[in-house]
Amino acid sequence: MIRSSVSNCPVPTEQQPLNEYEQLRTSWLFRDCALNWREHITKMLMLWSLSWILAGPVAAASFPPHKQIGQFILCGAAGASIGIILLLVRLYLGWYYVSDRLMSRTVFYEESGWYDGQTWIKPEEILNRDRLIATYEIKPILRRLQLTFAGLAGMFVVGSIVWHLL
Repeated sequence: MIRSSVSNCPVPTEQQPLNEYEQLRTSWLFRDCALNWREHITKMLMLWSLSWILAGPVAAASFPPHKQIGQFILCGAAGASIGIILLLVRLYLGWYYVSDRLMSRTVFYEESGWYDGQTWIKPEEILNRDRLIATYEIKPILRRLQLTFAGLAGMFVVGSIVWHLL
């Protein structure tokens, strides 16, 4: 955890936006978002391939591969993509939440439980630091996730067109 540079910061350490960012950045699920494009796509393809373990038998039950190979492949590919979609939604929401907390002038926090929420206004130096981190560290990650969503949506459109041509 990074200690706050403001001595009178009332926000508990684990609820400070900078520390939330550090926790996210180092967690096993979220750290892969900062990989280069090639590694990011490779990880997504690995997950998609593993998802075929569940999607393949379901697709085979609906469309026997020896009779309807095109429908089997498209249905299995779409089913395997569900895992990627769920992962992307989780990653996007996590990074967006932290980005929003970093960009915000005020920080909502809880002192000891859900019933005693407080708000702290960041001093200018902390606000500037947090906004720089959000702009240069998190926004590129969010953009990459958005482009991944767009690519996946494009594949669904192409798959739908191919489906109708079969």
